[in-house]
Amino acid sequence: MDPSQTSLTALKGVGSRLAGRLERLGLRTVEDVLFHLPFRYQDRTRIVPLGSLRPGREALVRGRVDLSEVAYGRRRSLLSRISDGTGVLTLRFFHFSGAQQANLSRGRWVRCYGEARRGASTLEMIHPEYDLLEGDEPPAAEEHLTPVYPTTEGLHQLGIRRLVQQAVERDLDDLPELVPEDVLSELGLPGLRDALRYVHRPPPGAPVDALQDGRHPAQQRLAFEELLAHHLSLKRLRERKRAHDAPAMKVPGSLAARFVAALPFAPTRAQLRVIDEINADLEDGVPMQRLLQGDVGSGKTVVAAAAALRAVEAGYQVAVMAPTEILGEQHFRSFSEWLMPLGVATAWLSGRLPARERRRQLARMESGEAAVAMGTHALFQEGVRFADLGLVVVDEQHRFGVHQRLALREKGSGDGRHAHQLIMTATPIPRTLAMTAYADLDVSVLDELPPGRTPVETVVIPDSRRDEILARVSVACREGRQAYWVCPLVEESEALQARAAVETESALRAVLPDLSVGLVHGRMKSAEKDAAMQGFKAGRTQLLVATTVIEVGVDVPNASLMIIENSERLGLSQLHQLRGRVGRGANRSTCVLMYHAPLSEQAKLRLATLRETTDGFVVAQRDMELRGPGEVLGTRQTGLQMMRIADLLRDKALLPRVERAGSALLQRHPGSVDGLIRRWLGEAERYGDV
Repeated sequence: MDPSQTSLTALKGVGSRLAGRLERLGLRTVEDVLFHLPFRYQDRTRIVPLGSLRPGREALVRGRVDLSEVAYGRRRSLLSRISDGTGVLTLRFFHFSGAQQANLSRGRWVRCYGEARRGASTLEMIHPEYDLLEGDEPPAAEEHLTPVYPTTEGLHQLGIRRLVQQAVERDLDDLPELVPEDVLSELGLPGLRDALRYVHRPPPGAPVDALQDGRHPAQQRLAFEELLAHHLSLKRLRERKRAHDAPAMKVPGSLAARFVAALPFAPTRAQLRVIDEINADLEDGVPMQRLLQGDVGSGKTVVAAAAALRAVEAGYQVAVMAPTEILGEQHFRSFSEWLMPLGVATAWLSGRLPARERRRQLARMESGEAAVAMGTHALFQEGVRFADLGLVVVDEQHRFGVHQRLALREKGSGDGRHAHQLIMTATPIPRTLAMTAYADLDVSVLDELPPGRTPVETVVIPDSRRDEILARVSVACREGRQAYWVCPLVEESEALQARAAVETESALRAVLPDLSVGLVHGRMKSAEKDAAMQGFKAGRTQLLVATTVIEVGVDVPNASLMIIENSERLGLSQLHQLRGRVGRGANRSTCVLMYHAPLSEQAKLRLATLRETTDGFVVAQRDMELRGPGEVLGTRQTGLQMMRIADLLRDKALLPRVERAGSALLQRHPGSVDGLIRRWLGEAERYGDV
């Protein structure tokens, strides 16, 4: 019987209560159990002489008890010292019974498994697993490496191991091979059943290091199939999207041409190339799904405005969604400045608008008077209606959950057509990640900065040298330049961040009395925030104290110095985004990363990366190596955090083969696709439909 159709209760010892616990691990069928993979291994296949033990190493040992005693210190513990003629080891138990103490009496032989650690006089194992042996006969070692599985409350390793082994022996041979032979033979990887049997029961002499690192061919075979399932899911999603109709915007493009001609600078070749790519998508009658990547300052907003004008010229409305009010307001100002001279009306919608103004803006959007609407998450709330929405631009898309973007797309034109989507990010995504996580999207890259930009110098300084930094700010501002002072991320609380910013502003006013100091934080009213930003843009404010709300979108070319306090608390991408607020004019710019010692190893690596490079793609690659792909993308909508064995960094060499195999399967074996996706993604696939 197909294990994917066999309930867990078919396995011996699984009743409704145990089945409920297993369901917490996502295990509902026998196939799920077969694909419940070990995350590490213990080597109990050989006895390690006590004299060969090394601290930090897990090992199976055997010895005779020389001494057992209860020690009284800060915590009462049972100490049993064992020896085997090559060395000695102390077993330490903080929780023990009288029977246990009696069993570990002098002269008894024991077999133990645990991690050796340095003790007061000998190496120690704390609460090792142990068996009492009869006489001094050598104990039998395990025949296989011992797998360690993900577990949950009320489920012990031993129980899960028995369950998996029962499924392997009873059902593995019935498991269907869903990757066809002709595709497998091109890859040089083992078959599925052989791979699973090896991973669940590695034989004696199996390369432990390769297995621990996930590099063994059996694991690579499973990682390949998992990556293939994710890839196929996104490919199929792409096909489903392309099956919908979308407005075909076949227009001369004269509005966008007038906009580009009026710009005070010449667009880069990269901007012109990407505008052409987007225009080709918009002319097509299927929904555009394009990801626009560009480093800070590469000019994504200009590209988005050109796309919006093509949609407006074709008679459709455009929605531009930003993750924060400050970025949304920045877009609103930029778009209004560019579009109003062309006779294109804009609207602004945020959660903080007074009720009367909100009603007015909603009416303008519903009637079609406002051709381009900008806003925060307020744009996708119920009650927001468009006359004829043809294009949705989502900025910093990884900050939005799946359902938010889906809700906005579904506000498309009422005749069943879907709006085109342009998704923008200033967090460059490494190609290996984009190939897998965004296989449903076309990707455009702005890989060129506008001329005249000078690279930002980045320095890393401890906060013990704060006086030097204050002197540097004073000099820069007296010379006519402006500076940002970014406050520490106290914690994920706007109130605490705001308080820190207010206190910092007050302290800076006291020590720099000759400077005009401004303040921006997330809890200010929109009008106050707007006034503070306008004052800084106009040059009336020399030093702007801000929380991380200024991370994206704020553009003040005269600001050439940025101080980031407690920079060790922020992530690489966030630090890179903040740094991107300076270096936007002709002046040489500096970003000072101030930190509080001592630094963790991770913090040292982050700050060193920023000192070494200003290339956003290098920063993104390092960020992925440090934090993992799910964190870089925002795991709420990727499904990448659910990968069971694949690792995008480790397995990136498999990705080109995954792409080729995916194409071959869709063309030659479409019947295998559903089963592969269901096997590896299960319910998670529904989150792809955005």
